[in-house]
Order: sequence, then C-alpha cells, then structure tokens
Amino acid sequence: MAINTPFNAAATAYGNASRLINQAAKPQADLTATAPSAGGSFADILAQNVQGVVDQGKAADAMAMDMVSGKANVVDMVTALSETEMAIESMVTIRDRVISAYEEIMRMPI
Repeated sequence: MAINTPFNAAATAYGNASRLINQAAKPQADLTATAPSAGGSFADILAQNVQGVVDQGKAADAMAMDMVSGKANVVDMVTALSETEMAIESMVTIRDRVISAYEEIMRMPI
C-alpha cells in the first residue's frame, strides 16, 4: 500500500495541474458573466476580481497553516498556492495592460 500512495498523490497532482492548465487556456468569458446586466462599471468588475484574488490568497494561507499543523494534504496545498499564483499573475498582467492603455491615451494628440 505504501507504493500506491505516492503514485496516487502524483496522479492527483498531475490531474490538478491539468485542470489548472485547461482553465488558464480558456478565454476568461466568465468575467463578463459576473457583470450586472445593467452594464456594471469597469471599476466594479476590477474590484470584484481583486477581491477574488485576495480571497484566494487567504484560502491558500489557511491551507498552508493547516499543512503546518498536519491537517491538510500536500497536493491540496500546492494546488491552492498555484491557483493563487496564477490569479496574482493575471492581475499583474491586467494592471500592466491598463497602464499601457493609459499611457497610449496620454500620447494621443488633442
């Protein structure tokens, strides 16, 4: 049974990584689905997504604390951390594009 446990953990880790890659490869069409049908502002959508990143970070921290106390699985902790890392990288990319768009608008002649 000791031989099956590492194999199962590895298979679970590969399955979780595959799920994360598939989610990252899909276009983020769900961002528009969270917007109100009355046409929510860009600031509202951005605030919701930032709050989602913060919530994911808190969940990953809680999972890490559970791991330290021996209550959590290593695979679940690594998955939570990688999901948080992907969310942060996405927010940094959005921030960079917003700044780039603002700089381009400022370069436009009046």
